[in-house]
Amino acid sequence: MEKPTNKGVFQRLFSPAHFKAKNGYTQAILDRISHCHTLALGYHCYQCDNADCQHTHTQYHSCGNRHCPFCGTFKKDDWVENRVADLLPTPYYHIVFTVPHSWNKVMMQSPKEMYKILFDAASQTLLQLGKNPEYLGATPGITAVLHTWGQKLDYHVHLHCVVSGGGVSADNKWIPAKRANGKFLFPEAALKKVYKAVFLRMARQRKADISCDNGQIDQAIRLSGCKKWKVYAKAPFGGPDQVIKYLGRYTHKTAITHYRINSIKDGIVYFEYKDYADGNKIKEMELTTQGFIRRFEMHILPKRFVRIRHYGFLTNRGKATRINEIRNSMGLESMILKVEVPIAVKMLEKFGKDITQCQQCHTGRYELLFTKRFDKITYRRARASPPLGKLKK
Repeated sequence: MEKPTNKGVFQRLFSPAHFKAKNGYTQAILDRISHCHTLALGYHCYQCDNADCQHTHTQYHSCGNRHCPFCGTFKKDDWVENRVADLLPTPYYHIVFTVPHSWNKVMMQSPKEMYKILFDAASQTLLQLGKNPEYLGATPGITAVLHTWGQKLDYHVHLHCVVSGGGVSADNKWIPAKRANGKFLFPEAALKKVYKAVFLRMARQRKADISCDNGQIDQAIRLSGCKKWKVYAKAPFGGPDQVIKYLGRYTHKTAITHYRINSIKDGIVYFEYKDYADGNKIKEMELTTQGFIRRFEMHILPKRFVRIRHYGFLTNRGKATRINEIRNSMGLESMILKVEVPIAVKMLEKFGKDITQCQQCHTGRYELLFTKRFDKITYRRARASPPLGKLKK
């Protein structure tokens, strides 16, 4: 099967004509995704400054939603660049905290509260073990990223954590990791034991805040309390460069992109997935359009919920001052100040495309004529017909 080349084909799946979400918030997100880079969201109109050409070019606006498979490339790049200044010349470890499936019903009914418990339990586990003199005796730096999906778009809640191989003392002095072989920062057995205890304790303490029947919460606590919890302590990254590569791939990732879609035919979506249980083989799965979007909808985050968080010496308040003190204690230069780079320069560096050059004569430069902002009337009219996809320039 040939993969669809037009992103608009994938976008149409999110149209209200094909799917009705369970609430207005998620429907609005799917609606905006379906109109990303279309007339409905407005546009910039440019004209070539070459008097012999005067070619006009229309650039349609993106939806800018964090769940959109087509947006976020430059947001991701900016975020990664900001993280570069935070990195220190030390090993970094990748630790993944998962939640037993017995909690799925509770988490789907009360995602905001339960995701918060997951962040708090995982960060407290790492900070608690870090302060233990047997393992580190200091406060590490932690970046945690929430993922709620598996390769099949199923509901699989887990937290990816990048943890520094060392930490800071009370007086901001750097203390390296004590494991001579450097294969792991904390023993997996200790991680699992502490994480399970902290998570279940928080679930009991915050039961009143969880928007779910108490009977279901008690059942989830009872069932998961009898199981072994999974925490994956993976091999350390080779260095800061690998950390950046990892962060760039995972932080702003969406549940699925159009690159994994093989075809959409007769109401069936065919997409690729990696089967980890079968030697990471690439296989194909098929779902109805309704089933596909229903699964995608499960991974829309609660309103204003932050899915990337920092702990330890990477806590936002006073972070720059704190990291500079650490760098000074390590004999390193202070953090480099960030420089704002224009979007045209980013496009040229990343894709080799000069977006300021006229596409018609290739000598003139585009000048902005006018901007058509988001208009509710235009948006309503556009919604009355199928999405246009990304219009050809």
